[in-house]
Amino acid sequence: MRVLVTGGAGFIGSAVCRHLVQDLGHEVVNVDALTYAASLASLDPIAGSNLYSFEKADIRDRAAMDAVLAKHRPDTIMHLAAESHVDRSIAGSAVFLETNIMGTATLLEAVRAYRDGLPSEQAGALRMLHISTDEVYGSLGPEGFFTEETPYDPSSPYSASKAASDHLVRAWVRTYGLPCVISNCSNNYGPYHFPEKLIPLVILKALEGSPLPVYGDGSNIRDWLYVEDHARALVMVLLQGRFGEKYNIGGRNERTNLQVVERICDLMDRMAPKSHPHRELITFVTDRPGHDHRYAIDATKTETEIGWHAREDFDSGIEKTVRWYLDNETWWAPLRQTYKGERLGTLDKKAG
Repeated sequence: MRVLVTGGAGFIGSAVCRHLVQDLGHEVVNVDALTYAASLASLDPIAGSNLYSFEKADIRDRAAMDAVLAKHRPDTIMHLAAESHVDRSIAGSAVFLETNIMGTATLLEAVRAYRDGLPSEQAGALRMLHISTDEVYGSLGPEGFFTEETPYDPSSPYSASKAASDHLVRAWVRTYGLPCVISNCSNNYGPYHFPEKLIPLVILKALEGSPLPVYGDGSNIRDWLYVEDHARALVMVLLQGRFGEKYNIGGRNERTNLQVVERICDLMDRMAPKSHPHRELITFVTDRPGHDHRYAIDATKTETEIGWHAREDFDSGIEKTVRWYLDNETWWAPLRQTYKGERLGTLDKKAG
């Protein structure tokens, strides 16, 4: 199988590429614009494989997408290219709207034209998976879970842009018969994660002995999913999912943000001890605007219909993650030259 992966130099995309090549022996075409959070070093484990190729291209560029599809003639497409950091979307929404909404629309039209030009047998076998987020559902109360039928209620520019892209995919399925499936995942963590996100940011700040910022009172709850578990799920949903259907992917590992930070501190005390416990570095900061209180995924449909189950629980996954960052400074050090861990997404109170 030849798989075209958009955003394959990103965190989840690179995990998908590595899984496809190393574990499954499929051919991968990685299409990435190489924006700030992308790192080709994340593909080093497969860069020398004859099953892997890279195309620098932007999903907003229709001519580039047409050219890549015509050149590589993929059997399947996995669409992960997106702007993904909520805090950055608060500070500047335009690129999120351009990439996540118009980029997805451009890619859908390119895939439609590509399919329409294929022989009937190949066209009938074509499949596409659009990878999205549980943040499109908004915030949960203390009870309940997001299901595939939960109404959309996005709170941030990021989640609104992803909700819009989900709606576009479903519309292209219904209007044009495009062979697409949608997945919505909980918070991912693991190796090769750009250090603006909570877990890698806290690990690296703890390593430096810097204050560890926790938004609000730290009570916000997320369901954590190890990225390699997610990569396995995505390929299974790609191949087995029903067109026009949505599949929620979650780790069934709810933790408050404070619990996550405290667990990292305890692991750092053991793996990279300092003169004082790392928990003493925890600093509570002003909460994020529009911060959803709780996310929790009901992954029953994916587990029963697709047959996927997470292999890592949070304790095993976070220990692997902390160890990976301690052992792989050569990967993250260059990224810290461009992003040094400063707070993002605050609102200027002088603005109107």
